[in-house]
Amino acid sequence: MSEHLSRDIASGSDPRRPVRRALRRARTWVDGHPHLLFVYRLGVALLGTMIVAIGILLIPLPGPGWLIVFLGLAVLGTEFLWARRFGAFLKRIVTRVWTWWRVRRDRRVASSS
Repeated sequence: MSEHLSRDIASGSDPRRPVRRALRRARTWVDGHPHLLFVYRLGVALLGTMIVAIGILLIPLPGPGWLIVFLGLAVLGTEFLWARRFGAFLKRIVTRVWTWWRVRRDRRVASSS
């Protein structure tokens, strides 16, 4: 994996980012009001599922279809362990494919020179 991609992933995973802090505050507030937990989880499930569905519809079209699917999985992963595990699995696969693609491209460039 390239240094740039690794740095971007680490930067996006930083818990001090404003969006992550806001989500953590919202979750802490919901934890303080247990009667809202079901509504909160239902909202996250509906939002994440809707984003994944839109992404799946956009896959055959030019544009960021797969990116939107991954975004929906990330939203679902904030509340559901299965989505978090599936997202981690996809991240490993994408990392391996990215590495394979770079090695393949570098070999092709080296052989054509």
